[in-house]
Amino acid sequence: MDILDLFYKGGPAMWPMLVLSILAVSVIFERLWFWLRILTQEKQIVDRILDAAQDNWELAADIAKQASDQPVGRFLYAPLRLTKNDAETFRLALEATAEDELAGMRRGEKLLEAVIALAPLLGLLGTVLGLIHSLRSIRIGDLGTESTAGVTTGIGESLISTASGLIVAIIALVFYRLFQSFVVNQVKVFRKAGNEMELLYRQSPPDFSNSTSAIVRENFTPPRKPGKTRLPEPPEPPNTAN
Repeated sequence: MDILDLFYKGGPAMWPMLVLSILAVSVIFERLWFWLRILTQEKQIVDRILDAAQDNWELAADIAKQASDQPVGRFLYAPLRLTKNDAETFRLALEATAEDELAGMRRGEKLLEAVIALAPLLGLLGTVLGLIHSLRSIRIGDLGTESTAGVTTGIGESLISTASGLIVAIIALVFYRLFQSFVVNQVKVFRKAGNEMELLYRQSPPDFSNSTSAIVRENFTPPRKPGKTRLPEPPEPPNTAN
């Protein structure tokens, strides 16, 4: 049977279900592309940054800055761009950035939740409307006659919307759980990378004493205040007594 034919036989509830399915498919493809880029690159980024941090913090900061298009790159670069040499500030920067990045990874989950909840209800609504339309034409005197043959067909067609709603909800639920598992795995990755970075920081914190700002402060000579500027004294007049 043709898909368009099934769609039209499903009743008016198929149109909002079509909108929900389009939204769900768009979110699924966008999230699949998002997670594909992350899962194929993040391990290499974390290893490069941690290896560089063991010897040179400036090099580690440059690598993390170059990888700022990835969530783990932004996560590790957040504390490295700070100029204050403080372990507590370092840890707070990691925690704050982790919360923001994990929240961004959950984008689209609310829409999938709505599709999972609404699609079966719309399908059930379409079935109920179809049953009402089919049973309305039945008369008591027509029971057991050939005139009730079309009612059976109408009841079968009304179940199309319920089946469609269940299919849409099941597909959305599968990918919703898959994306949630990716987020849980990212929590573990962020926690492990952040702990290793903080441990390296506590063992050998970066030295900001040789930074450019310190050199400027050392070579900078403040000007004298205008009120204390001493002018040269005038020459003494010649002695005319001799």
